[in-house]
Amino acid sequence: MSLVLARLRHERFFSLEELNAAIRPLLAELNERAFQRLPGSRRSVFEALDRPAMRALPATPYVFAEWKERTVAFDYHVDVDRHYYSVPHALVGHRVWARFTASSIEVFFRSERVATHVRSYQRGAHTTIPEHMPKAHRAHAEWSPKRLIRVGSVDRHPHRRHR
Repeated sequence: MSLVLARLRHERFFSLEELNAAIRPLLAELNERAFQRLPGSRRSVFEALDRPAMRALPATPYVFAEWKERTVAFDYHVDVDRHYYSVPHALVGHRVWARFTASSIEVFFRSERVATHVRSYQRGAHTTIPEHMPKAHRAHAEWSPKRLIRVGSVDRHPHRRHR
């Protein structure tokens, strides 16, 4: 590398592209130069040892993820950064593992994925999948505001008959 640095030490570059264009031929020359004490060159050693061992890059890029152990709350949600994600209600009180990336949340119970959600950064909010709810909760969650008002008016006036 000193060959490259020595040759360019008095040069001035005004962009990364310009610098890379000046380095490219010097790097090729350095890689082809014969070793002083060993047979071959950097290029020949790379071709003999490294290239045969190389494999293709993975089809999907690496995605950084964090893991946190969580207890499923009484409302069948787990907290990840103050946002609450649902899991099947049968897991209330159990310890689960949440794996979260910048874009998704996965929840595992006994090494089995039990929930997947799109990540939300809205603090204090809930993301709930209806299938995670007990049947009674699901039935009430499907009520319209009009039905809630109608049922509420019946409850406030039990002696009135509601049509």
